[in-house]
Amino acid sequence: MFNEILQGIVQQSGGGIGAVLMGYDGIAIEEYSEPTEGIDLHMVAVEYANVLKEIKNTAEILDNGDMEEVSIKTDRFYVVIRVLTDDYFVALILDRAGNFGKGRYLLTKEAPRLIEALS
Repeated sequence: MFNEILQGIVQQSGGGIGAVLMGYDGIAIEEYSEPTEGIDLHMVAVEYANVLKEIKNTAEILDNGDMEEVSIKTDRFYVVIRVLTDDYFVALILDRAGNFGKGRYLLTKEAPRLIEALS
């Protein structure tokens, strides 16, 4: 079920390269990617999991509310991360020519299905 949801997000987003459902511990539950040179989806997710833990802790310390989404823009990619639970998040990697807004929308739309499947 996870793979089907992730595949839908990647293929419908326009410019989607891959998506990964992962725990903050850096262990991937599921991932889906289109054939793309020059990016290791799993490594990207593992490294950003460490950064997300720090952002989450900082938001808690500052009492800013719960972290919901983080977006990262690089020279080559957009990375959109949607928090699902206290333990899991989903990350979407898009080509810079991809549809960032649609990717964000699809992550938000599919988040309840992913949360339900995690239960």
